[in-house]
Amino acid sequence: MAMTAPSDAERRAAEEKRLRTVWATPKGWRYLSAVNNTEVGVWYGGTAFVFMLFAGCLALLVRAQLAVPENDLVSADLYNQTFTLHGTVMMFLFAVPIFEAVAIYLLPAMLGAREMPFPRLGAFGFWSFFLGGIFVCGSIFFGAAPSAGWFMYPPLATDEEFTGIGADIWLLGLSFIEVASIAAAVEIIVGVMKCRAPGMRINLMPLFAWYLLIVAGMILFAFPPLIAGDLLFEMQRMFDWPFFDAERGGDPLLWQHLFWIFGHPEVYIIFLPSIAILAMIVPTFSGRPIVGYSWIVLAAVGTGFLSFGLWVHHMFATGLPQISLAFFSAASEAVAIPTGVQIFVFLATMLAGRVTRSTPMLFGTGGVAIFVIGGLTGVMVALAPFDWQAHDTYFVVAHLHYVLAGGMLFPVVAGIYYWWPLVSGRMLSDRVGRIAFWTMFAGFNLAFFPMHLAGLWGMPRRVFVYPAEAGLGLVNLLSSIGAAIFAAGVLVVVFDVLRPKRGAVAPDNPWNAGTLEWAAQADETWGLRSIPRIESRYPVWEQPDLVAELRAGNGYLPDAEEGRREALITSVLDAAPEQVLRVAGPSWLPLASAITLGGVFIALTFHWWLTTLVFAVLFPIPLLTWIWTGTAEIPEKPAKPIGRGETLPLYVSGQSAVGWWGMFITMTGDATAFASLVFGYFFYWTITPDLAAGHEGPGPLWPMLATALVLLAWAATVAARSWNRGGAPGLARLALIAGAAFSLCGAAAGLAGPWAAGLDPTAHVYPATVWVIVIWTVAHVAVGLVMQIYCVARGVAGRLTPAHDADLRNTTLYFHFLAATAIVAFAVVGLFPLAL
Repeated sequence: MAMTAPSDAERRAAEEKRLRTVWATPKGWRYLSAVNNTEVGVWYGGTAFVFMLFAGCLALLVRAQLAVPENDLVSADLYNQTFTLHGTVMMFLFAVPIFEAVAIYLLPAMLGAREMPFPRLGAFGFWSFFLGGIFVCGSIFFGAAPSAGWFMYPPLATDEEFTGIGADIWLLGLSFIEVASIAAAVEIIVGVMKCRAPGMRINLMPLFAWYLLIVAGMILFAFPPLIAGDLLFEMQRMFDWPFFDAERGGDPLLWQHLFWIFGHPEVYIIFLPSIAILAMIVPTFSGRPIVGYSWIVLAAVGTGFLSFGLWVHHMFATGLPQISLAFFSAASEAVAIPTGVQIFVFLATMLAGRVTRSTPMLFGTGGVAIFVIGGLTGVMVALAPFDWQAHDTYFVVAHLHYVLAGGMLFPVVAGIYYWWPLVSGRMLSDRVGRIAFWTMFAGFNLAFFPMHLAGLWGMPRRVFVYPAEAGLGLVNLLSSIGAAIFAAGVLVVVFDVLRPKRGAVAPDNPWNAGTLEWAAQADETWGLRSIPRIESRYPVWEQPDLVAELRAGNGYLPDAEEGRREALITSVLDAAPEQVLRVAGPSWLPLASAITLGGVFIALTFHWWLTTLVFAVLFPIPLLTWIWTGTAEIPEKPAKPIGRGETLPLYVSGQSAVGWWGMFITMTGDATAFASLVFGYFFYWTITPDLAAGHEGPGPLWPMLATALVLLAWAATVAARSWNRGGAPGLARLALIAGAAFSLCGAAAGLAGPWAAGLDPTAHVYPATVWVIVIWTVAHVAVGLVMQIYCVARGVAGRLTPAHDADLRNTTLYFHFLAATAIVAFAVVGLFPLAL
């Protein structure tokens, strides 16, 4: 008897059942092992918002202390801890993570993808952020919070007598948190470049994706200098290496340079994603595509580029040469041009369309108004003569909050009201939202506008009391009242999100938006039912019946017949399909990796050396297990049909693979941190007539020998890749073993240079700087050694073959960076002193 073919309805129901099973979120305790972008994004966003509320409570305590003159509500030490932790949490635990949360949650659907390329990396980043945040925030309940300001200027912050253990908590806790930021940046960049739907050429990407790509790139170049500075800072506090001690050749200004090379781009890392939210909201409620797409993209790129040329305007009062002040003042004024372009694009879009009034638009336009006021005062403090008068006064506090709250917090709330139907399937209250906006808007301006006057009247920052005869009581009382009103508005938003009587069920695409995330279904965990082919920037508007076709399973990858989570990988520029990627499912390994790495940082903070060693030994176990089982898997078949008559490979390596791009982008950030250390070496050279100050250098012999050995290790790795590709895996493994031997000898030779010269890193900044550059390089050589041995093990286990060589290709890419690092490092420490 012939079998009856299933109907279309039955086929679709079976496909949906398989997709639902494969993409299901774990239940019970296993929920913590989830790696879905929808779950991790919600965790990230919820945790960042809780940290923001905590920082807001600290701010209210600050304002309560300053409400009246000569107040004794809190002690000076608690006040210092409170304002330091407030700034730290807002900048590091809310402002950046909230946008990483939005990116992880929304980008896959917005790009027409099912998942980010490295879901376990995203989960690892979240757990690192969560654990590091708890560690830093919890310190205040034990009287051990950092108390030297969120910028930690030496020499105050490097003196353990004045700062206690709080500075170590700040340094090591935030270094752990920065791991999460860089992990998110890598995932966002690779996701935007390689996970777009077929046809979504780079000039058809949603503006949100453009902005997040730019911001993630900025993180790669802004955060590593801070990591390098943290390393130098902690080496001084922990081992007395004098990087910032002027008596032994150091200079506190090096910290300011490294910190503000991070700190000023950080402002735009915060600002640009909020503009990205507005770039999605404004066209939707104007009922038309954005005006000047190319202009706003170029303006965003220009803003990101120029932001790295502004850091010295935080240092106008440090005595730098006048020519430097003039250059950085001009650069600070110039950044207003691309910023203004973006604002005018939004105005033009609203004028060209028919604006629909809504709560998201209300918060968005209110935020722009506040940001413009902050921008105007920014033009003022960018002028060196004015900055000399306003520096370290409450005028700067007012400017900072107008820029950050207007440029970030109000747009974030706009985004909550805009995308909440997509997250929860429910609508937030328009009436409650308007109450929240006007309460926040009035409270914010009442809180921060009087601070301009307080600053101009001479009130310095970071003081916990002020005399009554200074005449500052009224403006401070108004600011404190405004802060309380603003906090009440924030609580109204929290109430609207968490209220027991939930809002109405949201219809599909309640705002009639044109971008692809609205094709997803809030009640499903698979993202898009099937993956579309994109032909326009607003496909929901401009491609009729697209949503219906996708939900009917008529796009790519409509099924999960092998029971695996799958994503579509496309080319960087044209989004041509290249691979079906098997993405990782739920796992405890990211959490275990974060806990063991966090244990290293926390134990170091308290100088628990044995515990540090234990966690350092434990950390590679879950990490290597994760890499071994979750990457470069050899599939059961070479290719599979993806729908619409097309077939794609299940395995690729080299520049088509997301792993190759992840390695390249990670090494770019790594190279930035290394360049910051080399910058420190030459910074000391510029400020002292005798760099070595009579100390013997390592000489050329050992550094040049180390360079030669590392280059031999690089050559052996390159040869191994070639031989493996040519069908000689045994010869390739021998080359890798030889390369590992060269790596080990190169590391030993690198350390032998300063060791044989008897360089004491506690005696002077020159030997300390030589040692830190050598240790950095040798640590990277050690990582390369592990990667070579790993490739040998993969080959022996049959997981690395001539046709499946992604691990070896990625290791070779790493060794390209390592060879360049070794050449620069050993030339600087071994040859440069000879040229003086």
